[in-house]
Formats: sequence, C-alpha cells, structure tokens
Amino acid sequence: MDAAETDALALSDLLVEMTVADAQAAFARGVTAEALARAFLARIETYNPRYNALIFLNPNALDEARAIDARRASGEALGPLAGVPVVIKDTMDVAGLPSTGGWHFLCSKAGGTDLIPGTDAPVVARMRAAGCVILGKTNVPVLSATGSHANDSWAGPTLNAMAPDLLPGGSSAGTATAVAASLAVLGLAEETGGSIQNPASAQGLVGIKPTFALVPNAGVIPLAGSTRDVVGPIARCVRDAALTLDALAGYTAADPKTVAGIGRRPKGGYVSALSETALRGKRLGLYGPGWRDRPLSAETTALYERAQGEIAARGATLVADPFAGSGFAAIGQPVPDLDHYDARGIESVLFDLQAYLQRLGPDASLRTLAEFTAATKAEDPFAKGGVLDWMNDVPSFAPCLTDPLSPPDLSDFLAAREGYLDLFAAVMDEHRLDALVFPQMRDTLPSLHGTETIHETTVSEINIAGLPGVVMPAGTFASGAPFCLIFVGPLWSEADLLALAYDYEQATRHRTAPALSA
Repeated sequence: MDAAETDALALSDLLVEMTVADAQAAFARGVTAEALARAFLARIETYNPRYNALIFLNPNALDEARAIDARRASGEALGPLAGVPVVIKDTMDVAGLPSTGGWHFLCSKAGGTDLIPGTDAPVVARMRAAGCVILGKTNVPVLSATGSHANDSWAGPTLNAMAPDLLPGGSSAGTATAVAASLAVLGLAEETGGSIQNPASAQGLVGIKPTFALVPNAGVIPLAGSTRDVVGPIARCVRDAALTLDALAGYTAADPKTVAGIGRRPKGGYVSALSETALRGKRLGLYGPGWRDRPLSAETTALYERAQGEIAARGATLVADPFAGSGFAAIGQPVPDLDHYDARGIESVLFDLQAYLQRLGPDASLRTLAEFTAATKAEDPFAKGGVLDWMNDVPSFAPCLTDPLSPPDLSDFLAAREGYLDLFAAVMDEHRLDALVFPQMRDTLPSLHGTETIHETTVSEINIAGLPGVVMPAGTFASGAPFCLIFVGPLWSEADLLALAYDYEQATRHRTAPALSA
C-alpha cells in the first residue's frame, strides 16, 4: 500500500455524511483534495457494485484534485466548493464522458453508440469553475421517463441506499443513491416530472427543484428543455444544497431563457439567507384536496401532523388547505394509467432533442434527430409499450410526431401554467402565506420491483407552473423509507424556502445515515 492509499484509508471514516464544511475543515488541517478524492473512489469501489449509483468514473478526477491542491498551495483564495467531490447525472454533458440517457442504444458498453459531448453542459462547467472534483456520472432510467427508479437502465437497477428493497426515486436515482450512501459530498440532478423531488424524498436528502430558467439546462438530454426541465442539487444538508445553487444559478448566453433570472438571486447568495429563526412569524399553507384531491395515507398523516407540531414550535402559523374552493386542483389533466402525471409541456421533447444533439459538437456520433431516430428505431419510445407512450394521450403531441423539427403547439401547456400561477398568487395573497409545506410523498415507498410508482403531492403542479420547491428529511416510515417535507413558494423564492428548511433542519436533525452492505 503506497502513501496515497494509506491516506485514503485513514480518511475513510470521515466520509460518512461529510458536508462541505467538513471537507473544508479537512483541507484546513492539511488533507489534500487528491487524498479526499482517492478516499471517495475507494468507497465507490467498495459499495457501488451493490448499489449501482455510478455508471462511469471520471478518469481525470485525481488530476483535477491535484490541480486544486496546487492552487491552494500557491496561496490562491478558493471558494467553498473547491476540492469537494461531486457526481453528475448521466443526462448532463461532461466533455469526454458518454451521455447515455440510460438507453443501451446510446452506450457502447451495452452494444450501442456512445454520445460523447465535446463540451461540458453549463451546469457542469460551473461546478468545475467552483473547483469541484467530478468523480463520475450516475445512473438513470431510459430517457429519464420515470420518477420512481432506474430499473430499465442498460446499467441495471440502482438501489435505494436507505431502504434497498424499496424504490430509490427517479430519474436522478443514481445521484440520490450516491449522495445518500456518501459516495460523494454533492450531486447534480435534473427534473421534468419529479426527478429531483422524488429521489431526494425517497432517500432522505435535501433537493432543490428551482424556478424554471434560474439554472441553465442546455447540454442536458431533454424531456422538456424549453418548458419544464430544471437542474438542481441533491445534498445531505440544506447549507450544502444552497452552496451548490449559488454555483449553478444565473444567466448564460448558452441558454438564453436564463435571462429571466437576472436580478432574481439574493445579493449575498443563497447561503446568506439561511437563518435559524426563519420560521418565526411565517404563515405556511398545508396540503389538502384543494391542491390535489388525493388523500394521504394514515401513516403519512401522522408523520405530517408531528412535523406540523415541530414547525409550529418554531413560531410559524399553519393554514389548513388554503386552496380549497380555488379551482387549483381542477387544472391538472393527468394522462391515463399514471399516478396523477400531467405531461403537458413535454410536447417539446423532439424539438428540444434536436437542439441538444446539435450542441454535442462536430465529432458526435449522432448530430440530428433523424440520426438519433434511426439509431434507436428498434425501440420507438412513443409506440405502444414504449417508455414515453403516454405522450400519445396529450392531444397536441400528435403533430409533433409528424413534424418534429417545427416548434410545437404549447397552447395547452401555457394555459395550464398561467392558470396555476394566477390561482397560486391569488391563494397566497388571500391567506397571506409565505410558503407551503407538504409531505412530498402521500404514502411510503413501494417495492423496488413492484408495479407501483412513487405517489407524490406536488410534481406536475410545480413542474408546469415553474415554481420552486425544497425537499428535506422529516422522519421515517415504519417500512424504513424516509419521510420528507417539501417547501413550495412563489417564482424565484428559493432563498426564502431554503431559509425555512434550514430552520427546520437545525431544530430537528431528522437526516440519518444508512447502514450499507457491500
């Protein structure tokens, strides 16, 4: 065993539940970023074969860590994420590493054709600029088409680190498991319909589903890149999630829609707003049939009532079902055979996929939608039984199949979004609410290989409306599944939601580390 391996072994006990602050304290004691990266890679080698969170390791990870060490040794002032090991969701472009979308057609290891991007996605570039050490990419289901698991991935299922026999959440399953299992400090996730919320909740983590267009999503394999898709962090504590959002948020010319977020970020950053008294004097709305006419299970109700007591003890006022009688719940148009999933906005999938493919660069194996379709024609995702066959139940999608390169008709989506936003603002104003606080799941997690999906409370509503949400741990079901809350607020209110979550977290400390087995 050489000196580097000895250093990694000595660090192994420090990795469990390591925060950004813990990592920076280690660097201040003289631990190198290289040693920390080696220690996490050793932990990945031990546990990843069972949990299957990471599907590609970054061959340059140690070189990137050494570069941070050299900068630190030279006396350069580095930011809080410098040297911190992170993982990236498979669908996000990392220059030189495959972006497979979980589909065997797009992976040479599974007999397909690799999509190798020539440049990083803007969010990946921002993590590099912050000094993060990218350890690798994480598992997803085929085309990120489910919010419950990664069971159909070419790489096989990802297990839930907290409850291996139960669903891990999706589509950012690998990112959540990597963070929950302490295979990295932080992870990047992405959501069209629950893919940040669900895995964060399923594994007792903090996840930020940001306001649409706050964080760039260019360079990410899309489902609804121009209408719903958002990139956000998954972490084990609120402060780490806020630090990551500080690095991710903001305008870039590579994603022009992010112009909408200019002037919307807090002047001192999201971390500056964190407070242990944020709940005091706040008015928070509670889940009820006015929001979505789907009941909570008896166990969820009991856990939610306990959490309400904890929140009230922090000085907040709770308002029961403020959306009652508003008409909010009637806006949703769920597609058949899915649990309350409204797919409007995903009409843009083919149009957005063409833009994504063109961005890959001149050396990419597939550059156009026609080439992509030809390479994957054996499994048409929109055919009966395909992973996206439910899109055929969205009336405005049929013309998109006929003419996929023309801008889609999004009038139904836009009407739903405007309806949600108008009623949301009216209810918040009428009841003088600062935010909402709901259980993220309506009942405990189903079995990993069963037919049920995760039953959540907020996915389609806030995805279509573009509203932000912060998921965080709040207890445990009898099954061993985590129980989590989600704080939801108006557009651009991430700083306020993070402050509320931080106050609750500091008062309750519900996050627990899993007992892993190799």
